[in-house]
Amino acid sequence: MLRTRLSITSALVGAGLMLFQALPAQAQEEAVALQGEDKVVARVNGYEIKTSEVRMAFDDVIGQLPNLPKKLRYPFVVQFLVERHLLAQLANKDGLAETDDYKRRLAAYQAKALRDSYLAQKIAPQVTEEQVRKVYDDEAKKVTETERVRARHILVASEKEANSILGKLKGGEKFEDLAKQYSLDGSKDYGGDLGYFTAPEMVAEFSKAAFALKPGEMSKPVKTEFGWHVIRLEDRKMGAAQPYDQVKAAIRNALVRQKVQETLTGLHDVAKVEIVDEDLKKVAAEAEAQRRALQEKAKKANVGSAPADAGGDGAGKGDLLIPEDASGNSNN
Repeated sequence: MLRTRLSITSALVGAGLMLFQALPAQAQEEAVALQGEDKVVARVNGYEIKTSEVRMAFDDVIGQLPNLPKKLRYPFVVQFLVERHLLAQLANKDGLAETDDYKRRLAAYQAKALRDSYLAQKIAPQVTEEQVRKVYDDEAKKVTETERVRARHILVASEKEANSILGKLKGGEKFEDLAKQYSLDGSKDYGGDLGYFTAPEMVAEFSKAAFALKPGEMSKPVKTEFGWHVIRLEDRKMGAAQPYDQVKAAIRNALVRQKVQETLTGLHDVAKVEIVDEDLKKVAAEAEAQRRALQEKAKKANVGSAPADAGGDGAGKGDLLIPEDASGNSNN
């Protein structure tokens, strides 16, 4: 594909960087809202469920049900805890607390609880509001200084085919229809629409031709390593940064994750970790080799995707780079 993902911002605030599989930003805010007085919200056969337990349960519940309506989230989590404790009390009554299965699970849950507590109490506080704001300001400045264009293209195998299509376009046929009929890449499903992109995000020959056009103009056939392209420029504009409040949680999570990785690297340097399963050793070695190969390939490869919607931004919703329409509204 055409697009080369060079945006640091994409990696920094992408949805996949939420801290240790944490909640969507809205659910995080709801969980934080439960902080303060640790009051009792329900009782199960005398056992008190408090807001602190509800807050921790948001990770188990809302992370798996991100589309649950906001007004239903709090009662849903409380009901989840009520049912959890009903079954736990039944298990205790049946003597399962003395079984080996329970003890193995308990040991695993204790390790998870200690890890989560360390992350919350020791690592997360290291990331300050000032650090988050600085990252945002630095990246937003880069965005607003970068011109972006939106273009459509039709990709074919030969110059002869490209010239034939150009003739059809000059004859009045619709670009979108011809793209769907003839184009060889995934953008054909979107009428050839590639969304908004910066010059470095595309291969050099394609960017040079696209950025030389005015909105509404079409290029002569352009040759790249992928084939021959006919390009039509749709729009051009300077970048616009997503509002700080919309991305600060994701930036914070990315910075915390960096702190986690730094901590783990230090621990691995002094710890004695031994893989004793021979089959696992082989799989791990193969996986590491593949990971390194993919990293190297990603540095050289041209990676792209069709836009998320007809007016979408190919850089993705997690990116600070978002175009605005004439009314000032975001396309995302």
